[in-house]
This record gives sequence, C-alpha cells and structure tokens, in this order.
Amino acid sequence: MRAFAEPLRVEDVADPEPAPDGVVVSVRATGVCRSDWHGWMGHDPAIELPHVPGHELAGEVVAVGAEVRGFAVGDRVTVPFCCGCGTCEPCRHGQTQICDRDFQPGFTAWGSFAELVALPRADLNLVRLPEELDFVAAASLGCRFMTAFAAVTEHGRVGAGDWVAVHGCGGVGLSALMIATALGAAVVAVDVDEATLELARSLGAAHTVDARAGDPAEAIAELTGGGAHVSLDALGSAATCASSIRCLRKRGRHVQVGLMLEDDRTAPVPMDRVISYELELRGVHGMAVGRYDALLRLITAGGVDPARLIGRTIALDDAGAELAAMGDFTQRGVSVIVL
Repeated sequence: MRAFAEPLRVEDVADPEPAPDGVVVSVRATGVCRSDWHGWMGHDPAIELPHVPGHELAGEVVAVGAEVRGFAVGDRVTVPFCCGCGTCEPCRHGQTQICDRDFQPGFTAWGSFAELVALPRADLNLVRLPEELDFVAAASLGCRFMTAFAAVTEHGRVGAGDWVAVHGCGGVGLSALMIATALGAAVVAVDVDEATLELARSLGAAHTVDARAGDPAEAIAELTGGGAHVSLDALGSAATCASSIRCLRKRGRHVQVGLMLEDDRTAPVPMDRVISYELELRGVHGMAVGRYDALLRLITAGGVDPARLIGRTIALDDAGAELAAMGDFTQRGVSVIVL
C-alpha cells in the first residue's frame, strides 16, 4: 500500500528477521477483513506508508529469536490482531487485547498480506493450532471469530435460553450468531441484504429482520416477547448502535463490536433508555490471548465450525481488488487469501 484508497501492488521486499523475543511466520492463509478496508481507506492513524495490510493470519513458524522458549520452527500458529507487551498494567492482569503498547500486524507494523510476517513477544502472543484445524479456517480466528467469541461469552455473558440480536451479518456478526447458537441462545439476525439473511438462517438464526423496512428494534421486541437479553452492533454505525440499544429488554446488555469511525465516533446514544431500563453497554477490542484455549475447545469439540463462514479463497494477487470491493458491502461470508 503506497497510498490510501488506491490499488495495492504485489512487490518483492526484504525478508523480515525475528526479534530476539519474536518469530517469523510463513503465512499460509490470511483473512480479508473490514478492519483492513478501514486501514486502506486511511481511517487508522497508526498506519504509515508504505504499508503491508493483513492481520487475520495462520501459518508456520520458520525463524525463532534467541529468547523464545515456547515455540520452534515448524509449529502451526495463529496470533491475535492485538498483541500484548506483557509488562503494562492490562497485560499483567491478563487483558492483552487492551495492551498500553500493543502491536497490531497490518496496522502498527507490516502485516500478513505477504509470504512472511514478523511477530514480537512470541511466548506471550502466539497461539498453537490444533492439527484438526486447517490454516484457512484458522485464519478467521485472529480477528472476527475471536472478537465475536469475546463479545458473546465475556461481554454479553450469553447463556442457554437467551435472546440475542445481531445487527449486521458480516464476518463478525455471523461468527457471533454461530457462537451464541452453540451456547443455546436464540438469535435474531438483522441485515439489509436478503441473501445475507438467508445465509444467517442457514447458520442457525431463529429469526431474521430486514433493516430496510425501518428501525428493527420494534420487530425484535415483538419476536422475542419483550426484547433481546443481549444485542450486538456488529456493523458499527450510529443507526445500528442506537437500534441495538433500543431492542433490549430491561437489564439487557448492548455490546459494541463494529468499529465506530469518522462522524460516528461520537454517535448519540439513547441514554434515557439506558437509565430507565438499567441497560449495560460494553465495548469490545478483540480478545485476550489467554482466552484462546476456551475458543479452540469449542471448535475442536464440534460446537462451531469457522470453516462454514468461508465465502471464497483467493490468491495474494487478488487481495487489492477484494479489499476495494468491501466498500460496496456485497461480499458474503469471509474471504481468505491462500499462499
């Protein structure tokens, strides 16, 4: 990426070297995520040009720094999109996803739209992949799937019998739908595209609502007999945030998953409803690396299958076109670059 919002180019660059506490990973698969699109559009001030995007990666360790003890060449790994430093206060409390000095491949440093990517503090941040999980399915875990898992389990505290509303059925929204359903909840999926809503139904949605008909909050309240126990804004806009809050029953929980950017950074919130209904509002910035074991147990036990979200696989040469197409909101499921 040599300029924002202009076509990406595949170029030969110098191979990265591992830091003393880091590794170099040979990327086998990497997702094309809406966060990458935001970076490409110039919405993230951390990105300095020229730049290599990509943060949803899975691959094999090919070089190891002298201080690394827990990983070796040949290990199959993934990594959270937000890597911790291990020494700041959030990291010391296990909350690596909100590290004060976080490292984000594809944002604060060059990322995984490449054959090789360097990752720091490997013993803290790397996640070993089970053999039964292939690289393409694992590529979604670094951002969308793990963020959805944190949103549903940690922030939403979803349990069996709960009603869950998911506003926006892109990759993270569909991930949340699958996870909530696996936990025994009933999900109302909201989107503006009928084919996407059909995909949501095939993944287990109990009901779907077309938001083109207007604010879906009233429809959700009727379908759920009083409102959702938990609602996720998986898109990230002033409209979806407000609708997510308004669709909750009393003492419900709103979870903000979608990024709020540009004018929506200071979106108005129906605070009167928050107060009168005693609602809880939570924001999600990924998932702590220590929570990966719970997610991987759910996957390997057959509770959820991230591979069902893969819409298509593409080559690295096609990454730029795929990223640019995200501006039209026409893609369904997750697109993964295979190297």
